[in-house]
Amino acid sequence: MELAQVTALLKATTLEAAVLTGRLVLYPSGLLSGRPAPGASADGPAVAEAGGGGRPVVLLHGFADNRSVFLLLRRALARHGRTRVECLDYSPFTGDLRTAAEELGRRIDGLLDRTGRAEVDLVGHSLGGLIARYHVQRLGGDVRVRTLVTLGTPHAGTTVGTPLADAHPLVRQMRPGSEVLRELAAPAPGCRTRFVSFWSDLDRIMVPVETARLDHPDLLVHNVRVSGIGHLALPVHPTVAAGILEALDAGGAEEAADEGAASVA
Repeated sequence: MELAQVTALLKATTLEAAVLTGRLVLYPSGLLSGRPAPGASADGPAVAEAGGGGRPVVLLHGFADNRSVFLLLRRALARHGRTRVECLDYSPFTGDLRTAAEELGRRIDGLLDRTGRAEVDLVGHSLGGLIARYHVQRLGGDVRVRTLVTLGTPHAGTTVGTPLADAHPLVRQMRPGSEVLRELAAPAPGCRTRFVSFWSDLDRIMVPVETARLDHPDLLVHNVRVSGIGHLALPVHPTVAAGILEALDAGGAEEAADEGAASVA
């Protein structure tokens, strides 16, 4: 390994350690219930508002994480005018990601009822991206999801971990060749959702790193290769946040057909 590669890996590892520390500090705050979306009341659906706030956005965290991971991203979305943002928390004791995908559908229905909108955008980190993809591809979610952005998601399965980790059913579903991944590899003709997949060349959770690329002949996909950061930093790094905002604002099929890249200093 060349000196430049070693230096980049050391920097990424240091950043991952700092992000992990921050994650542990913020984790308890993520256990609290999220506030209703702007314009919504605790007693029922709000009157639909025209204009402002943009399309609603639903965020899905990764395995054994919670909504606290999206603190910085939610702020970036709000500064960019995306004020209707919700996080879907699913239990680490969930035995099947398809169950979480069904709950995601119910959450989207409620969000659209409250806001009077017809579509949402989704952002999923790691396993969260796989849950969102299952909802879109297998449960008919493409009729309501305009754009799905995934961050370090094991689209082709990851081999990282130990045999002990495989005791958890969600981990097994993220393994190459799992039943869920075979379902997602099946034909998906006419899927209307745009997919944007961010994958990092220094992601030590995605093994191999290319597994976080989304390659499917029936899907409209834009893969973005990120250099310089690891798995945990993907949802919090400002460069990636800028890329997410750009992806959510984009609209042309030609944009989704090209490969992209982002370098992080």
